[in-house]
Amino acid sequence: MAAHAAVPARRPARVHGAVLPAVTGIAYGLYAATVSRHGGALTWGQFWLGLVSAIVLAGGMYALRTYGRTLPREARAAAWGVLAGGAVGFLYSLSGASVFSSSLVGLFVAAGVGAGAFYLFYTHEDATGHPAPY
Repeated sequence: MAAHAAVPARRPARVHGAVLPAVTGIAYGLYAATVSRHGGALTWGQFWLGLVSAIVLAGGMYALRTYGRTLPREARAAAWGVLAGGAVGFLYSLSGASVFSSSLVGLFVAAGVGAGAFYLFYTHEDATGHPAPY
């Protein structure tokens, strides 16, 4: 008896892997353009600022959500902290704040998000980095 070729199993398309970064990026870009307007009319420079900042944030989130599992939990938590701290510090700098205060706000946000992400990863993975069985 000859064995037949098995039909390869199809994995369902994971839409939520790309939708969350896209929606977050769009909201971030709109907010960046709004903050940089300072109450005036929207210009092409502000439009491009919002578009580029949306693409950068969405791309960073997508990359961390897709390829972040290859990093150890400490580096992955630090990457999420750097992304969040940089995003918040950039938005704060658009409001006209000084470079020092924007950097300080970004640093505090990065430390908080990094510590929270490390706690989340540490409590939801075993020692080898695989998801916990519970």
